[in-house]
Amino acid sequence: MWKTARDSVCLICRSTATTTTSTSARASLEPWVGQRTFTTRREQRPSRMVLSDRVARPPPVRGPGEPNKKPRNKPDGPWAGMNRRVANIDPRKAPKPKPVEEDDRRDKRDKKIKGQKALKMQRALATISYGQRSSIKERMQEIQSFDQFDLLPVVKEAIAQEALKGMTEIKPTPVQRLAIPALLGQPMGKKPRRPKSNNGREEFLLAAETGSGKTLAYLVPAVNALKKGDAEDELVASYNERLAAEKEHRGGAPVSEWIEKFEPHPNTARPRVVILVPTAELVDQVTSVAKKLAHYTKFKVRPLSASISPLRNQRNLYSPIGVDMIVSTPHLLATIAKSDPNVLSRVTYLVIDEADSLLDRSFSGDTTSIVDRAMPSLKQLILCSATIPRRLDTYMEEQFPYINRITTPNLHAIPRRVQLGVIDVSKDPYRNNKMLACADAIWSIGKEATKHEGPKDKEIDVRRIMVFVNERETTQQVADYLVSKGIDAIALHRDTEEHRKSEMLASFTSNEPMKISKPAEEVTEGKVGAGASALSSPTRRHLPNTKVIVATDLASRGIDTLAVRFVVLYDVPHTTIDFIHRLGRAGRMNRRGRGIVLVGKDDRRDVVAEVKESMFMGQALV
Repeated sequence: MWKTARDSVCLICRSTATTTTSTSARASLEPWVGQRTFTTRREQRPSRMVLSDRVARPPPVRGPGEPNKKPRNKPDGPWAGMNRRVANIDPRKAPKPKPVEEDDRRDKRDKKIKGQKALKMQRALATISYGQRSSIKERMQEIQSFDQFDLLPVVKEAIAQEALKGMTEIKPTPVQRLAIPALLGQPMGKKPRRPKSNNGREEFLLAAETGSGKTLAYLVPAVNALKKGDAEDELVASYNERLAAEKEHRGGAPVSEWIEKFEPHPNTARPRVVILVPTAELVDQVTSVAKKLAHYTKFKVRPLSASISPLRNQRNLYSPIGVDMIVSTPHLLATIAKSDPNVLSRVTYLVIDEADSLLDRSFSGDTTSIVDRAMPSLKQLILCSATIPRRLDTYMEEQFPYINRITTPNLHAIPRRVQLGVIDVSKDPYRNNKMLACADAIWSIGKEATKHEGPKDKEIDVRRIMVFVNERETTQQVADYLVSKGIDAIALHRDTEEHRKSEMLASFTSNEPMKISKPAEEVTEGKVGAGASALSSPTRRHLPNTKVIVATDLASRGIDTLAVRFVVLYDVPHTTIDFIHRLGRAGRMNRRGRGIVLVGKDDRRDVVAEVKESMFMGQALV
């Protein structure tokens, strides 16, 4: 009877009725009736996934002896939701629409993050911690005068009378306060953490901002060591005795008439100090500073460069009166040392100026060959640079693990006295014409200078401006365009006439102000104009109070452009290293300067904006 009644009920009602049936009664039914079902929270609610067959699966069952385990979710098959008629979406889990304000905040946050990554993507400089910069500032306060250095009296006199002649207040710069006592072995502040090299050679890195006096920082200790070495060198002492006897025997005849017939000096073609620089212009510049010291201290310094004739280079090196210091480019000296290896046999002090360039791929082969040949007699190896690229930092860690790093607190920071302006070339009136924007900027500088001249002044000051481009081919194009607009401009590259190049560089490196006579017929405001419309006029005009050099980054390294107050970046530099060196041509030796960047449609505006902000905050670039 029970079976007949049960069979007459539908399956759905029959399964519902089992909840009120006793356990003993349900045991005689089919196996699935008496089993207790266990459903998880996920199975109680439909999934948001449309292609799912989870609702069609039978409920998991537990056998009589099985433990109470949480069922495992099996992955859906490739045809899981083919026969579905209803989308399996839980409306309670639908995403809530975000307010407009939150979207705006997210966009601003994304833009900010993108801007913060701009310089990190181009990061090329080794970082210096804030703690190191603070400790360096404390050590600098201990030195306030050149008299505190352990220098010979004749060297101190040469600094005051010749090297820093004309300065009202003679005080060492930050890099000189740190470098000179370290190179002299004079204790100051805390001892370096790095252990000394076992081979008896000292290795130093002098890293300071552009225009901070690094040349004098390594020349003064080298000259001091030269004079001390002369007193201890027996070969030189005995030669001087024989030379004095020969002068007495000659009866006061000029030395130049008979010195070539006399025995050669022990230092003939055997210099004791070698200074390597990347360009011929830097050879002349460093040699001029060294000769100022040589006038008082009486040592012989000679230059070697491609701008000097081969005969004169040979006479400078193989002079019978000897040579104490050589300033040369790596390629020329490496070529001479290959044919005459003994040239570097007595070198005790080797200076690699602009080390980030000389240890780059273009110079590294010649530079390392010179270092290897001079190693046996070397006492001090000095690397100098205004920036420490990461590749240079890695190279020093591998090749010179005991090097002592001497850095200034403002390393990798462009001084606040140099301001940076930005011209958007993509907008009117330039319309992506960078040459027109460059000429207009130079005309604006020249016209602004004339406003400070009085009507009774018969002479006007000349503004000296440097324009930097990324490619060598662009230098001549920009210079020719500026000349066509009435601006005295010259392209500085290897094909430039030597006398023209020397004339322009001499005027840019001179510390004296340049003045010219005021023209009889001045250009009026209406003729010149203040913008691009005046420059586009076919009427021939001339801007007499400006001189412009258009160059690549080769001219941004080491040249002491004291007279330059304005720098125009025609092309946006590729890295922050180029930013530092280019803008470092202006505002040297605590002078004010201004840089102008021409930003086109294809240039990195975010990088320029970050550099400008870092300059305003006085922060170091990365």
